[in-house]
Amino acid sequence: MEMQKTDIMLYENIPEEKGRLPREMEVYRLLTQLRIPFKRMDHEPMATIEACQGIDKILGIHMCKNLFLCNSQKTYFYLLLMPGEKKFKTKELSKQIKSARLSFAPEESMEEYLHISPGAVSVMGLMNDKENHVKLLIDEDVLAEEFLGCHPCVNTASLKLKTKDVIEKFLPFTAHDYQVVHLTGEE
Repeated sequence: MEMQKTDIMLYENIPEEKGRLPREMEVYRLLTQLRIPFKRMDHEPMATIEACQGIDKILGIHMCKNLFLCNSQKTYFYLLLMPGEKKFKTKELSKQIKSARLSFAPEESMEEYLHISPGAVSVMGLMNDKENHVKLLIDEDVLAEEFLGCHPCVNTASLKLKTKDVIEKFLPFTAHDYQVVHLTGEE
């Protein structure tokens, strides 16, 4: 579906709760509490980074690819933020974080730790990980961008946030640190 800029509204406030999941509303309330300004765009469900390509143009950002990963024993969980255009190479990341055999984590763990369903994985889910089960990994190219794009724990809206606000306000509030990784995305 091709999106036209004239069809899309950008909002900078908390939407009405009607028809929205509590997990989404909690994101807006927390951002407001932390005084993190945001631009919000509502849209049809977008479950992949490819589907979000029209959204990032409208928001004027590069939407992050968010991957929820785990080791083979399912004892360590990771949330990886990387540029949407890069290809994910398990071997490249595994070597940097010294973890063998990374794979996509089970849906049940995603829901348990981040309160997020597949297709809506987002750094915002860390607000729900009160016991720090999930380690945040951020590709250095994401950190170099002024703005970060993500879902508010649902895939029917997207947010534009200052990367600095996420790093300096949101992550400290959630008590999550992060590890910078270098992903080439090369074959």
